[in-house]
Formats: sequence, structure tokens, C-alpha cells
Amino acid sequence: MSEALKTELVNFSELTGEAGNARKAELARHVAALFALTSERCSDEQVGIYDSVLFRLVDMVEAEVRRYVADQMSGLRRGPLDTIRRLADDDIEVAEPILVRSTILSDEDLIKIAEKRGNSHCYAIAQREALSENVTDVLVQQGDLNVKRKVASNDGANLSDNSIHSLISDAASDATLQNFLSDRGDLAEAHIASLVTIASEEVRRKLHQSGRTEEAELVDEAADIAAQHMSNNYWLGRYDFEAAKSRVLLLAKRGMVNEAALRRFASEDRFAEAVATIALMVRGDVEEISHCMVSPNPEPFIVLAKACGFSAISVGALLAIGPWRHRLTPEVRSAAVAQFGRLTVAEAKRKMAHWNQNVLS
Repeated sequence: MSEALKTELVNFSELTGEAGNARKAELARHVAALFALTSERCSDEQVGIYDSVLFRLVDMVEAEVRRYVADQMSGLRRGPLDTIRRLADDDIEVAEPILVRSTILSDEDLIKIAEKRGNSHCYAIAQREALSENVTDVLVQQGDLNVKRKVASNDGANLSDNSIHSLISDAASDATLQNFLSDRGDLAEAHIASLVTIASEEVRRKLHQSGRTEEAELVDEAADIAAQHMSNNYWLGRYDFEAAKSRVLLLAKRGMVNEAALRRFASEDRFAEAVATIALMVRGDVEEISHCMVSPNPEPFIVLAKACGFSAISVGALLAIGPWRHRLTPEVRSAAVAQFGRLTVAEAKRKMAHWNQNVLS
């Protein structure tokens, strides 16, 4: 069986001499295309046979043909491992599709290539749909600025704390890298603070250079706002609010959206559903409510809850779920509950009217 398949695929004795060059290219394309069509149905033994044949053929053909083979192999879930490793370690014109798309390569394979090859190979690896911390550590250490930008802009790239600190350090002299990092949803608050400090220092320096000293003094205030927004997005990015809205709307159709449902969501730490429930009960916007319930300052939520007639029990429960479970200290929660108790409904409504007026004007 094995020998028959080998003979059917390629007769290497016919590929000698000048006349065999065109035949080699034709066979390499044919075998690659044939395997791409049949890979899911091949046994492990047959995959091994294809691998041994293709591995020999790609060393006999020009780069254009090797690129064709790489394109055929790059999207396969099962493939000839030795051939794919050989193609991934080729010139970038050949290796690119394998490095970008092939799921057959292991982290160890990718790391070896990143360490052995230059920035072009690292850049291709940085485009992969998913990257482990081990791989991104090497890319950040080995790669140039373009590689680092690509890693930072790749939402599927998992970054270690060391890699994040290294990228933030490099971002001090590169605004593009700053922007890519600021758009990520996996930065801790300490990382965000460092990034905003770097960005604000650069802005302040440029304003001073141009003689705009008054504007430079406003940078810290703007930086605080930017840091707060980025930090909020970091926490809120963990939740699927669209799915939560759909689930709450189904409850609403059955008349089950009320404070009891809200306390149940709080007891189960279902933050997204709690936000969607509050938004429906107060006829507010889910995004606005979510930002209100992620801020380290819970006062806006306390005012909203009092104005809308929530109970102290519900407020206490909500202060201990979702991001607030991590962001608020016990002392801040106690102070917020006490503030809720002192506040009257009339005072809360006046405060909300004042805030709304400021927004409108």
C-alpha cells in the first residue's frame, strides 16, 4: 500500500537532468493540491507518505513553486509536519502563509524560527490569529518596532507582564505603539497608568516647546480622564452586554424585571445582567450604566439608585459584584452605603437634574 502510493505520487527516477526541472515543479504543485483536497480523509500513514514526498520535492523546486506549496499547506488542520516546518524556515516569500496561518506549527516551532530568522519572519508570526505569551515574549525581545506594533495591535496576542512593560517603555518614543496599546483590553490598571503618563509627558513637552504653557497645564486633567476611560474599558471588556440584554428582555416579556431579579443577579455576581436590568428599570443606556458601575467613585450610582427608589439591600449587594468586587475597598463600600442612607430622594433627583443640565449645556 505504502509503496504503491509512493509510486503513484512521484517517480523520483524520472526527475533527473535538465528535462526534469519542469516536471519537478508540476509534480510539487500536483501533490500539494492533491493532499490539500484529501488531507482530512488520509490515514496517519498516508500523511507520512505525503510528507516524505513533499519534503523531497520542495528542495528540488524554485521559490515560486515552494510558495504555492506553502499556500496549499497553510490552512490545513492536518498536514505534513516536516514539510511545513521546512517551508516555515524558508525565505519569507515562501514562509509567510505558513507562519501567519498554519495551526500545525507548535509554539516551540514558532519560537525557534523567530530566534533564528529576522524581523520579516517575526512580523509574519505576529499576525497569527492567536499567540501565546511564550511566543510574544520572543517577538517583543527579538523584533523591531514594526513587529512590536503588530504584536500590540493583535487582539489575539497574549502578553506577559514583562512584554507589556517592554512595549510601554518602547511606546515612550512611538505614538503609534502608544495608540495600539491603549486600544488593548487586557492591560491592568498599573499598565494603563504608566501608558497614560508616557503619553501625557510627550504631549506636555510638545506644548511647552510651542509656547502653549497654559494648555500644557491642562494635560494632567486630560490624562486622568483618559486613564479612567481606558481603565473602565479594561474591566468592562470582560462582559457580554449584548447577550445579557437579550436575556433580560426575555424576562421583561414575562413581567419579571424588578428589584428582586436585580438582587438575584447580584447574589450570583452576574454583572452584565444586573447592568442590563438597571438600564431597563430606569430607562437608561446600558453603556452609560456600565460605566457608572465600574468607576472607582460610586457616588453617581448611589445618586441614581436613590433617585430611582432602590433599596439599601440592593445597593449594598450591587456594590460588591463585577468590577466593584475588585476595585472598591470595604471602607469605600461602607461609606457609599452610608451616603445612600443619608441622601433623600429629592436631593438625588436634584443632583441628577444638575448633572443632566451640565451635560446638555
